[in-house]
Amino acid sequence: MKREIIFYTTEAGNCPVAKFIRDQGDKTASKITATLEHIEETKQPAHHILQKMPGTDDLWEVRVKQSGNIFRLLGFFDGQQLIILTSAFQKKTQKTPRQEIMTAEARKADYYKQKGT
Repeated sequence: MKREIIFYTTEAGNCPVAKFIRDQGDKTASKITATLEHIEETKQPAHHILQKMPGTDDLWEVRVKQSGNIFRLLGFFDGQQLIILTSAFQKKTQKTPRQEIMTAEARKADYYKQKGT
């Protein structure tokens, strides 16, 4: 069964991950898109591309490297095959910033509130 990735959307209709991708240069946006397509189509993506984040509320991290830069997209699974990406940022430190984790967790809670579960 194929996996599906969607982007979290606020109640106001804003989509932070789509905006982040649009704001990147063409090469970076293409690399992020190709990585997401790979995750959708691959039964078990490599651990360095998609991995569960320890110490979080079941958040997962997508890792993308492009031109010496590292990008992270945070999200979660809704069921077995649906991944909701909630936030994205360019990683500049070894450890994922706590604020990024808190943002992703808040958006996860909002997603389920909007969904009604």
